[in-house]
Amino acid sequence: MSVVTEVSSDGQKLTISVKGRFDFGRHQEFREAYERLDQRPDSIVVDLKEATYLDSSALGMLLLLRDHAGGDDSDVRVVNSNSDVRKILAISNFDKLFDIS
Repeated sequence: MSVVTEVSSDGQKLTISVKGRFDFGRHQEFREAYERLDQRPDSIVVDLKEATYLDSSALGMLLLLRDHAGGDDSDVRVVNSNSDVRKILAISNFDKLFDIS
């Protein structure tokens, strides 16, 4: 499984970890990671520590996640991205939409 989810014990924080290529092949798996939850968490963390590649469809998936979580009022963070992935996020101005670290 390339997308792994973990919900905090109080249900307030969802962590989605992506392993390997984050591309269109992960679309269904990534959407299910947050859409199948019974309650909407207050914060969502997308952990890209083990992501080796990110393409434009992954950027679209992040935008869909942000919209699902509440748009401008959402707390969605992208963490542990490698330098190549961070560069793609910066070029795409995603640092204006997400807290990226």
